[in-house]
This record gives sequence, structure tokens and C-alpha cells, in this order.
Amino acid sequence: MTSKPLSIHDLAAMKRQGEKIACLTAYDASFSALIDNAGIDAMLVGDSLGMVFQGRTSTLAVSLDDMIYHTRCVTAVRRRAFVIADMPFLTYPDPLGAAVNAAKLIQAGAQMVKLEGARFEVVRFLVDQGIPVCGHLGLQPQSINRLGGYKVQGIEPADADKIIADAQKLQEAGAGLLVLECVPAKLADEISSQLVIPVIGIGAGVDCDGQVLVLYDMLDIGVGKRPRFSKNFMQPPVAIAQALGNYLIAVKERRFPTVDHSF
Repeated sequence: MTSKPLSIHDLAAMKRQGEKIACLTAYDASFSALIDNAGIDAMLVGDSLGMVFQGRTSTLAVSLDDMIYHTRCVTAVRRRAFVIADMPFLTYPDPLGAAVNAAKLIQAGAQMVKLEGARFEVVRFLVDQGIPVCGHLGLQPQSINRLGGYKVQGIEPADADKIIADAQKLQEAGAGLLVLECVPAKLADEISSQLVIPVIGIGAGVDCDGQVLVLYDMLDIGVGKRPRFSKNFMQPPVAIAQALGNYLIAVKERRFPTVDHSF
């Protein structure tokens, strides 16, 4: 396996060639090495560490220092997988502030930062500074207090139309990837077909250009209830490395997610 890290151009080429992109969250060096060795294409240092590492009920308490620390841990040992780091709650209130904070994640080893919502001017400014950006639409965990819960987004036609429009505007602003979380599979398929950039789904159906899951959910070691859109890849009982390999194959062969993991 190549020791050169994949780039955003490699992921874009995978979309053009019809190859599904497999992504998992990662938070430390040990799991980073296992994920990388399994051949997973991308790792997301997610602010989901607030729940799975810190035992909190949401991502809102995760700090920028937390994200920098875990990004350094993940990137210290990875050889191939593309690494994306989440920008935590209220670290991108305006373009300049976002750039200062995003630079710290890039300096910690991330190849791209991810931010939630229709922040077109922020995305445009970051890209202009040479910082690759991944957008995130649909369910936005950092807005959980406004949303009132972890609910499927884009069900109503007007809401679906807004997500489509926002996705197109994020691409126009320069985003190189888009994560769609908890949206109907039909909507995710439509967006994936319209956009040139890769669309990574989580609870968004099998027709996205790739899939991402929270590592602890798919290994069934999380402290909370596993979301419906996730799957326990440790059943039947296997070694962790085998579970990671099974996930990779299932994504590549379009065997995950199934309708049972979609909306």
C-alpha cells in the first residue's frame, strides 16, 4: 500500500471513476493506524469525540484545543488516508476568525477542515487562503439546540430545496467535499448526482459518493445508543481489523448502507 497520503484530487478522481469513498472517524494514534492499515480512504477527526471520548451529550463542549490534540494524534501515524478535521462550535463566526482557527488544525496535520451549515463567505475566504474545506448539510449537530433533537432533515419539499441550493452554493464557494447527514436517500442521490465534488453520506443512503460512520458506533463500543443509520460491524464476532475491512468492502461494493440504515 502506498505511503503517500491521498489528496482531495484523489477523492475527486474516485467520484469520477465511480469508486465509493470509505471514511471513518478517528481520534487517536492506535485506531488511526488500524483504520489506515485496513485501506480506509479518509479519516474524520470528528467533534463527535465530545460524546465518545468525553462522555458528553452533544458536540458543543468540544474545544479547538481538543481538536488540535486529537488531530495531531491521528496524523502522527497515518500513512495513506486523507485526514479531515472538524471545526468545533463557534470557531468560525466570521471569515478571518475561521481562517485563524482552521490554520491551527492544518498545522496539526489535517488536510482539510469541515464546518457545518451554509457558511458560504467563510468557505470562500478559507479556500482563498489555501485551506481546503468540507461542507456539512442536513442534520448539523452543532445546531442541536435550535433543531430540538437529532432528526432527519429535508423531508419537506421546501427544506429539501434549500439543502440542494445550499449544496450547490457551497460547491461554488470552493468546498472540495460535502457531508450529508440524516437526509432522505432520494435527496442525497439527487445532490450527489448534481455536484462535481464528492458527497459523503451518513444516514443518507447508498447513492452518495462515499460513506462515513462514527468509529465507536460501527465497533459497538460507544457509550450511547447506536444510531439507526449505523451498523455493528463486530457481528458476527470478529477482530477489529476484520471489522474495519468488512466495512471497507461493504462500502466499496454498495452493500452498506442498506434500506434499513437509510431514510
